[in-house]
Amino acid sequence: MRAAVLGSGSWGTTFAAVMADAGCDVTVWGRDAATVDEIARDRRNSRYLPGVELPAAVTATQDARAAVADADVVAVAVPSQRARAVLAPLADAVPGHTVLVSLMKGVELETDQRMSEVVAECLGIAADRVAVLSGPNLAREIALRQPTATVVASTSPDTAALVARACASSYFRPYTNPDVVGVELCGAVKNVIALAVGISQGRGMGFNTMATVITRGLVEITRLGLALGADAETFPGLAGMGDLMATCASPDSRNHTLGVHIGRGMRLDEAVVATGGTAEGVKSCRSVLELATSLGVEMPITSAVVQVLHENLPVDELAGLLLARPHKAEGVRPDATRVP
Repeated sequence: MRAAVLGSGSWGTTFAAVMADAGCDVTVWGRDAATVDEIARDRRNSRYLPGVELPAAVTATQDARAAVADADVVAVAVPSQRARAVLAPLADAVPGHTVLVSLMKGVELETDQRMSEVVAECLGIAADRVAVLSGPNLAREIALRQPTATVVASTSPDTAALVARACASSYFRPYTNPDVVGVELCGAVKNVIALAVGISQGRGMGFNTMATVITRGLVEITRLGLALGADAETFPGLAGMGDLMATCASPDSRNHTLGVHIGRGMRLDEAVVATGGTAEGVKSCRSVLELATSLGVEMPITSAVVQVLHENLPVDELAGLLLARPHKAEGVRPDATRVP
């Protein structure tokens, strides 16, 4: 199987290695000449994955059209807010049989579209040719071939199965799921919750606070997903709680790391530089909140993160803002007495 990955960052490069280990010949596209040359020449990406040797079946190019020209599967691993600019020029270059898989975790600003919707629209393809992949998939751990599982979601069982075959290996186990909306929202919103956890830990708060934010964060993700027609079973699974736990707890998570920097007093621009990579939740928190507001869905943790990052709310006021909210029964629905 021929595969291409658009994006030469840590996750894009790691997923290229995963597909190569699954038996694919993989071409990585990237903008940075030095990174592309190093992948093609030395099978390394020392900027994003220092010390990791890539499989021999991975090569790289700066020519995106050439990368996708004969690919059976194209994985998109660019920052979510740049996806449209990368994809739109390739609409006439992607073959008619090619399946697209979004590795992106975000909601587009201005349109509030999920990334699978952006992919389909930009390339002019049917939704059943698009899959999304999400789970507890921290790039460096996978690049070191530590065992993990993931979820491949598509409205087409054939598309999901094809993508699963393209990435299944001895250390990477894909499960398929028809719930594209739920899987995709889990991937987007968990980054926002990880920012909140990082901020709290940067302020010196402990495991009780972390567990509280993670658990109530899952409630927020579930509320939004159910409002958009997602399957309730998705949220306690790999794409929901699994990815949320990994992203909120690991120092390898850029969103968690950036939150810690904010909690320790850095300005947002300083925290972005110190983190050294794209933390998707910084931008997507606003689009997630806009989407929730348009649907009448209450997401207080997401709202608090937006206020801290973009509206100058002092970090010391974040906990008080959340804890001072009216008392109510625990549940996904505001008036629920139990989680359904």
